[in-house]
Amino acid sequence: MEISPEQKVRLSRGLRIALIVFLAVVAANALFGDRGYGGENKTPNTISFSGHGEVTAVPDIANVYFTISKDDKTVKDAQAGVAVIEKKALDLLKAKGVADKDIQTTNASFNPRYEFRNTVCPQSAPSNSGTVSSSFFCPPGQQVLAGYTASESITVKIRNIDTVGDIMQGLGTTGVSDLNGPNFAIDKEDTLKAEARKKAIDDAKAKAKVLAKDLGVRLVKITSFSESGNFPIMYATNAVMKDSVEVAPAPAVIPKGENTISSDVTITYEIR
Repeated sequence: MEISPEQKVRLSRGLRIALIVFLAVVAANALFGDRGYGGENKTPNTISFSGHGEVTAVPDIANVYFTISKDDKTVKDAQAGVAVIEKKALDLLKAKGVADKDIQTTNASFNPRYEFRNTVCPQSAPSNSGTVSSSFFCPPGQQVLAGYTASESITVKIRNIDTVGDIMQGLGTTGVSDLNGPNFAIDKEDTLKAEARKKAIDDAKAKAKVLAKDLGVRLVKITSFSESGNFPIMYATNAVMKDSVEVAPAPAVIPKGENTISSDVTITYEIR
């Protein structure tokens, strides 16, 4: 059966359309072949590496903490007692070269003090020569206001740490209580933190290169990064005086040791 010219044209047009559809399907499969249902990307293959970095430095500041506390019958008298001791402590600190900006009051308060007292009950006891009065305690007792306690907590930053021992020894003679410290620290830690972080990142990257080579995979790009740590670790031993009367004065020289600032990072790579 012979095909008419018009049928030939229609057949040729249909073949061209079918070829175009086929090529479009092949191109789409090549372009979106790695995508799942709905055109969404499949979760890429990833691998994570951890890294650790740390730097050490000699502390250049020391923090000392103490409390001033006084009991008296009125709030005014209790606060006046605190003020007397505070002046002695501040005069000492200034004489040792501590600047006003490095002395901070962290808490000031006053609270009532109560005592439990029993009621005295009189009683008459008969005797051959008449009556003799005596007394005894009888319930119920009650809480009675006995006075007030005023207190103030102060934090001191000492920049010349060679004077820490002398300052603590001097504070112990002024009447302060709960003298704690020194806590040695580094005043400006940002540079050291950045250095510790870089070491941690370099450590993680080195591990990634070695393991990628051993596994026969290629590191494509970093998909996530997280950091923890960056906290100073103090190796110096702190001297603590809970009561300046009962505890011996602080030594004139207190070892400051070294502080270690660490950083721990986790880097996740996409691999192929």
